[in-house]
Amino acid sequence: MSRIGKQPVAVPAGVKVQVGDGKVLVEGPKGKLEFAPHPAMTVKVDDGGKILRVSRPNDERLNRALHGLTRSLIQNMVDGVTKGYEKRLKIEGVGYQAALDKKAVVLTVGYANKIRMMPPEGVTAEVPDPTTIVIKGADKQKVGQFAAELRAKRKPEPYKGKGVRYENEIVRRKEGKSFTSGG
Repeated sequence: MSRIGKQPVAVPAGVKVQVGDGKVLVEGPKGKLEFAPHPAMTVKVDDGGKILRVSRPNDERLNRALHGLTRSLIQNMVDGVTKGYEKRLKIEGVGYQAALDKKAVVLTVGYANKIRMMPPEGVTAEVPDPTTIVIKGADKQKVGQFAAELRAKRKPEPYKGKGVRYENEIVRRKEGKSFTSGG
């Protein structure tokens, strides 16, 4: 039995959960999220809407994999509408910076033109200082995806470490060419 899948998902106070029509709808103070689990998985609400349980029909390999996945995704939705998710990006390099233009993030990272990126719906971006970008939202997948897209515009390079990186990311540095007098 899946250790993760068999654990119940606790629904905190202030969060509404609806299960029906092959969809799970979670609504809380930070927003509304919707998820359509695989048709083989059954999601039930117990204890007057306080606990969600995910069950599977049999022990086939696919169903075992989907069991834990479905439970984790629902738990992430509940966490997202209560606490929300946040990713922090740091920009390193001389003249490299970020700015906010209305809702769009504008990156100046060594290219001839500035890169302008709009966050998806339900995701907000903040720029507390020119070298930090904070991405917040209720949907863990959208927050992570937008952060990855921003980072991909100028990945940190291994020689000087210039580029966009996650806040706690460790960039492996390489030694450059060494010019020694040799024969």
